[in-house]
Amino acid sequence: MLTIAPLYAGLITLLFVALSVRVILRRREAGVSLGDGDDNELRKRIRAQGNCAEYAPLGLILLGMAEVQGAPVWALHLLGLMLLAGRALHAWAVSRTPSAMRARVGGMTLTFVMLILGALANIGQALL
Repeated sequence: MLTIAPLYAGLITLLFVALSVRVILRRREAGVSLGDGDDNELRKRIRAQGNCAEYAPLGLILLGMAEVQGAPVWALHLLGLMLLAGRALHAWAVSRTPSAMRARVGGMTLTFVMLILGALANIGQALL
């Protein structure tokens, strides 16, 4: 039974819902129902939400697969925390004016390292 991947799936889903609510609120403020209405703040919020939607699912799949294959609990938590922190840090950085570039790079680095480690762990387990 999976116990660790569902924890991070739930936490990342809450992050995604929070990012989605921020988009909805800005759409209401700006009176924009579709697209970004050339509103820079809305554009940033849409990208923060979209970026989470683009990277989080793959990371969660890798985390779940690693757990199914019997990866150590500490490694699963490390991967889950890297994904959660990476997505949260990136979303925060993209939403800043001006953009917090170091935090944005840090968020993407955490996410990419998690994806690479998760992929290698799953490949290694499958082949060995």
